[in-house]
Amino acid sequence: MAQIASDRQWIDVAARDDLEDDDVIKVEANGKSIAIFLVEKKYYAIDDGCTHELASLSEGYLEDTVIECPLHQGAFCIKTGRALHAPAEEPVNTYDVEVKDERIFIRV
Repeated sequence: MAQIASDRQWIDVAARDDLEDDDVIKVEANGKSIAIFLVEKKYYAIDDGCTHELASLSEGYLEDTVIECPLHQGAFCIKTGRALHAPAEEPVNTYDVEVKDERIFIRV
């Protein structure tokens, strides 16, 4: 795990082969549940918990770069974390993602 200039660090969370295109997995990093997405050959990472009812977003419905919560259908942009429609109103945290040597790292 590489240290960076800030107090956040890069954490190895998964193998590149763990994800197929238009897929999502849930990982644990520093005590946080995080959803990792692969969409159009680009990786994204957000908090896994919906800000409305804390349902697991990795169990939701993914379309393009929008994840819909499986509980009440609130939706979030996986690029920005922005809540896109009710009942979700608060954004989710996003994380930087890097792939190196066939491993997926996120900065938390």
